[in-house]
Amino acid sequence: MIKLPELLAPAGTLDAFKTAVLYGADAIYAGLPGFSMRARAKITTDEVKEGINLAHRAGKKVYLAFNLFAHDFEYDNMPRVDKIIKYLQPDALIVSDPGIVMWVRENHPDIPIHISTQANICSARSVKFWQAAGARLCVLAREVTHREFKSIRAACPDMGLEIFVHGAMCMSYSGRCLLSNFVTGRPANRGACAQLCRWKYDVILREHDSGIEMSLEEDERGAYIMNAKDLCLMPRMAEVIEAHPDSLKIEGRNRSEYYVGSVTRAYRAALDAYAAGPESFDPAPFMADLNILETRGYTTAFFDGPAGADAHDYNTTRSSSEYHAAGVVTNNLADHVVMELRNEIRAGDEITFILPGGAKKTSVILPQIINAATQLPVPKMAAGQHNSIIIPHKWMSGCNPDKLVPYVLAYKKKRQ
Repeated sequence: MIKLPELLAPAGTLDAFKTAVLYGADAIYAGLPGFSMRARAKITTDEVKEGINLAHRAGKKVYLAFNLFAHDFEYDNMPRVDKIIKYLQPDALIVSDPGIVMWVRENHPDIPIHISTQANICSARSVKFWQAAGARLCVLAREVTHREFKSIRAACPDMGLEIFVHGAMCMSYSGRCLLSNFVTGRPANRGACAQLCRWKYDVILREHDSGIEMSLEEDERGAYIMNAKDLCLMPRMAEVIEAHPDSLKIEGRNRSEYYVGSVTRAYRAALDAYAAGPESFDPAPFMADLNILETRGYTTAFFDGPAGADAHDYNTTRSSSEYHAAGVVTNNLADHVVMELRNEIRAGDEITFILPGGAKKTSVILPQIINAATQLPVPKMAAGQHNSIIIPHKWMSGCNPDKLVPYVLAYKKKRQ
């Protein structure tokens, strides 16, 4: 029997927790503002607890991100952190700061320690260092090539190794960027990155007495000189699995439940397809599912070596996808489904439900829009304020409405 790596999905909201579980994650990682890369997290401590309980009931694990680089004054908050950890009871803590590692070993010796990608682990020696320090797993830097990973795996056979397979890339070294903090005062290493690498710049050279000065100025003629495409290793998934990583990580701490569910479903299906028949495995169908998502374009980044020019888009940060999120099912009643909107919906739109568990997607054309609050038909309806529509079962020809459980996602084609 083929041993598959764990599929690890992000959860920045309680809804993302629920969709990650529904769409096949083996484990989920989450964090809290102030103690991790989640300064803008939209989830409370009690919601994280609810998410952990939900995941545990489903037989899934939850890892709590605790990967800040702590200043001395922040250790004054550790009594409060101690209470939160005891309350949440995560399956592991994701840590990057050696001082925090020491604190965890002293105060929570029974909780496994996972070393964050923020620690920039690029070699077997670094893995062995953290193993000696008491870590159970290391998240390798995105800059590690596939050949290097195989070498590290061979040198560290009894250590957990995790790699990123999908999500945003950073123009800095494994996310250790000061650009956002310097320009806007928003620290990237606390999850508040303003993503200045996605801004539009013009490069200007000036000569003066002390030499050549190069400045970056944003204007309408500029190019996106630091705009990295999104990481996607789906095309190389067979090679990834055969190298025996312990965990495959999806980036997305600030992503919507639509992104989390869609990406998790694609990689879950790919892993299961590989297990069912490695010789006949074809990533193309799963890649097609990922292409539906709004993305800056995909790259395998450092998989084969140093990233080339094709790992960036120098022209735009806009998505090339023809689709966007339509909504999420919140209830399935006797004769209709309730769907909360994520984008505007109009009569005549075709929406496609992304069904969990490997089931085929199903589409429905909406002959009219029925406001769930008033039960009245309207020509169109905008998202926001929990705006929802009713979709009668009788409209779903060829679809089993029983599969449309809460947190099933739907997408639609963009209007020209």
